[in-house]
Amino acid sequence: MRAVLFDMDGTLVDSEKLWDISLQELYKRLGGELTPEVRDATVGGSAEGVMRIVYDDLGLDHDPTHMAASADWLHDYTAELFDGGLPWCDGAQQLLDTLADADVPMALVTNTRRALTERALNSIGRHYFSVSVCGDEVARAKPAPDPYQRAAALLGLEPEHCLAVEDSITGAAAAEDAGCPVLVVPNDVEVPVTPRRRHVSSLSQVGIPQLREIYTELRLGLGERSA
Repeated sequence: MRAVLFDMDGTLVDSEKLWDISLQELYKRLGGELTPEVRDATVGGSAEGVMRIVYDDLGLDHDPTHMAASADWLHDYTAELFDGGLPWCDGAQQLLDTLADADVPMALVTNTRRALTERALNSIGRHYFSVSVCGDEVARAKPAPDPYQRAAALLGLEPEHCLAVEDSITGAAAAEDAGCPVLVVPNDVEVPVTPRRRHVSSLSQVGIPQLREIYTELRLGLGERSA
């Protein structure tokens, strides 16, 4: 394990609760009501992917101009919520501190747009990450492997030498398809088990020795254990 690649929303910070608020407000603007099922489908999605889900759900035409305007409104609204401060997920800040103290390279890999990610980094701290990759900086956002492949390349590493940490179905699929062993810390949505993933209930349960053990076991194909 030569680096750790972290998702942001729902993995490091519990910002999905703020996305709940902004998506509900967007639905009000568009004349609909957000259901739990649709909300679950949007978790971890890119701006474009979320708009496709929303517009399909509401039966709206996929007009590129209208969809782009809705995405911009959603991100502007969410940015205001982010500026109020982001709550850490359990154990996340402590793990970042531990990895930083041990000089383990870290990357932030998120489907969130760069402008909003920069607002979030005001709360999280840019100093933790050697590089960051956002959903609007790659040809294909998660669940495609592009964001994780780019992050590894920016670190000068192959993806299989990096442990990815994710909370969503979309993100775990992206990391796995990129070739990363994946530590899954589910937040609001259950993430399927595969031989390339290890599930833990909280980042408070892992330090560097546990991360290295998980990485090695996944590389050796020992499969899933829950902690």
